[in-house]
Amino acid sequence: MLAVVALVALSVHADGEDVPMATAECTLPVTGVRLTGEQIGNAQTIAQVGYERGLPERAVVIALATAMQESRLRNLDYGDRDSLGLFQQRPSQGWGTPEQVQDPVYAAGRFYDHLVRIPGWESGRLTEVAQAVQRSGYPELYQQWQELSEELVRALRSDGSTDALCSGATPV
Repeated sequence: MLAVVALVALSVHADGEDVPMATAECTLPVTGVRLTGEQIGNAQTIAQVGYERGLPERAVVIALATAMQESRLRNLDYGDRDSLGLFQQRPSQGWGTPEQVQDPVYAAGRFYDHLVRIPGWESGRLTEVAQAVQRSGYPELYQQWQELSEELVRALRSDGSTDALCSGATPV
C-alpha cells in the first residue's frame, strides 16, 4: 500500500466544530485512484456522519459513491442550476440553504436522511438507490464508483483494522 505522510489541518463546519482534515494526497492501492487532502477529509466526514447515525457500511458506500459522482468529493460552490456542495444538493429543491448544503456534515446528514427512506436501499443496486435519492440526469454513472467507495470504507472504518488510507490520516 502506498503511504504518504499526511499533514493535518482544521476545518471549521457551519456548526462551529473543528474537524481535522488530512491535507496530503494519496493513491488507493486497489483502484489506483489518487485523492487530494480535501477529498480524503470529505470522505472521512461523510463516513463519520454515517457511522455516528448507526448506519451500516453499505450506507457509507452509497454516500461516497454519490459524492464521487456529483463532485469528486469536493465541496463545490457551483453546479447545475443551484446545485452546491459534495452531493450537489439544490436549495430550490428543499435540501437546505446554500450555506447548509455546502457544510459537509449537514449535506451528508441530509443525504442519509433521504437514503434510509428508500425501500430496499440496504440491498438494492447502488446506482438505483443513489438515483432514488439524487434524481440525476445520468443515473448509471453512480455505479462506476462502487469499487472505489468500498475501498474507501475499508480504509476509513474504525474497527481497529490495519488498513489505512494514508499514513497520518485519522480513521473515523
